[in-house]
Amino acid sequence: MRKKIGVYVCHCGVNISATVDIEKVCKLASGLPGVAAAKDYTYLCSDPGQELIKKDIKELGLEKVVIAACSPRMHEQTFRGTCEEAELNPYCLEMANIREQCSWVHKEKDKATRKAAALISASVAKASLLEPLSEKEVDVIPKALVIGGGISGIQSSLDIADAGFGVYLVEKDPSIGGHMAQLDKTFPTLDCSACILTPKMVDVYRHPNIELLTYCEVISVDGFIGNFKVKVRKKPRYVNINKCNGCGACAEACLLKGRIASEFEAGMGKRGAIYVPFPQAVPLVYTIDSEKCLFLRKGKCGKSPACKAACGPEAIDFEQKEEIIELEIGTIVVATGFDVFPAKEKPEYGYDAYSNVITGLEFERLSSASGPTFGKIKIGGKEPEDVVFIQCVGSRDKELGNEYCSRVCCMYTAKQAHLVREKLPNANITVFYIDVRAFGKGFEEFYDRVKKEGIIYRRGNASEVYRRGEKLIVRAEDTLLGEALEVETDLVVLSTGLVQRDVGELKNALRLSQSSDRFFLEAHPKLRPMDTATAGVYLAGCCQGPKDIPDSVAQASGAAAKAIVPLATGKVKIDPIISFVDENICRGCGICITTCPYDAIELKEITRDGYPVEVAFVNDVLCKGCGACVASCLSGAIQQRSFTDEQILSQITALGVE
Repeated sequence: MRKKIGVYVCHCGVNISATVDIEKVCKLASGLPGVAAAKDYTYLCSDPGQELIKKDIKELGLEKVVIAACSPRMHEQTFRGTCEEAELNPYCLEMANIREQCSWVHKEKDKATRKAAALISASVAKASLLEPLSEKEVDVIPKALVIGGGISGIQSSLDIADAGFGVYLVEKDPSIGGHMAQLDKTFPTLDCSACILTPKMVDVYRHPNIELLTYCEVISVDGFIGNFKVKVRKKPRYVNINKCNGCGACAEACLLKGRIASEFEAGMGKRGAIYVPFPQAVPLVYTIDSEKCLFLRKGKCGKSPACKAACGPEAIDFEQKEEIIELEIGTIVVATGFDVFPAKEKPEYGYDAYSNVITGLEFERLSSASGPTFGKIKIGGKEPEDVVFIQCVGSRDKELGNEYCSRVCCMYTAKQAHLVREKLPNANITVFYIDVRAFGKGFEEFYDRVKKEGIIYRRGNASEVYRRGEKLIVRAEDTLLGEALEVETDLVVLSTGLVQRDVGELKNALRLSQSSDRFFLEAHPKLRPMDTATAGVYLAGCCQGPKDIPDSVAQASGAAAKAIVPLATGKVKIDPIISFVDENICRGCGICITTCPYDAIELKEITRDGYPVEVAFVNDVLCKGCGACVASCLSGAIQQRSFTDEQILSQITALGVE
């Protein structure tokens, strides 16, 4: 065998060299068939390390390169670029993971060294069979889709639109704004939430490059990066958005006015069957709730629909039907946000049993000047004299499966405690906490300020809330004093955490994965926090994990920047590590078609031995190289480039596995 393979072993500082004998591994690698050079370097990913590889490729005429270092997820693209700069096909590279899969999981140096040598031997065997591959380019439709109209979706839409590209912003509710629109003030600056959000909402509505699709849902996504075809369900408002002027006469006339729990008010206020979610809604257009409207449900509303009779512009249209809109776009930003943890899943706190046990979001509406009590903190018409906050409700809870920290609860509790002190100066305020996590800019200073306002912080778990006479009793354990205690109160505020929103259809349509916390899984937690496994689809805000407003905005801008790159370049490259079919072997059974999660395979008719037969055909652009079809093929007709049976078997042989 002609010597054409270069093997390069990385020390990764002491990450690898501490448990792997690098010198011994290099010596063993130099004796493998086809190896022309076996060298080591402290950090191969550094410029000097890459220069070493490029120099050997040119001077020794290397045709294949094996890098023994960290996970390919970390630096495979780096070393492919190194090969390309040295005029070697980047797909003639193989990586042996001797860090995560070797040095980090072994304590005995002898065993780790033997394993590293075996992994390198397997990689050399496969590298000798690698073939040069070429990437394809496809044109990109210069428009983006943003799914979700909260602060993250708003920011992404504005950034993309400001760059000169068209944006479709799809929001499932009648108005954009998301949860931020429900907040009273924001921590730690105590800015009015609506005051800083509403101008951005208006900017979205007025931007010439943004088409706002509210009261709509994405139902299917086909295609690939640069050429997505998206179907959007446009739900009927039963109000003509071009005629409605937002005067509110219809809502005043509605027979169900003030009788339906308002979603925007978190159930603390009421609305009618025709409504706008809140006064600053964008668009300021009324919507009829088809599940509550008497005319739509029963065919009668008094003598005639009261709202229609009251509408001067004649905007009410009960003949509206659901529409399906088809969009063609290049990239997608997912900004679907979060849901608040359902407090009823912690029955020991009495959320369903007592009206004066409320959630943090419900408190926001009580505290807001535009809320149902016009900013007065009242329960049952009375101002509470004693208020208790219980933190980490639905977060850091192994029994519920929510082991993560929701990140915002500590600070919004501090903010709400401050608001109680501001509006009820004589109230006794107690906060039960596990730990206070004031990690952001200005957070620790705000927390210190709140403590100085006479708010009592007690470290410990609240175990139960029950009624005794006119008062609620919070039973807890003070873990600093090591004693059980009971605190009387008039109001309990549960600092509920953030959970992933139920987006089952959308998750499947976009082929997104979820991490153990059920939030959408990013491509890499450190290096690619906005990317997903689906090329051209990016994550923004709390759909990827709990975060506060500044972090949500930052990630939204990052996702927008990612989405703009393909739109700006006009073309994208398609990864060539995909499946291919040997038409002479394929028997056209179609099992691979049902197995493929990307709809990348179809049957086509060819002539074989003079007879027409059907065989599988792989769409190079749609295929993502997952390998599911290869595993399911009964005749072995489908293989995956760079992962053929021959290449995999050569690795197994090199490992000595039978």
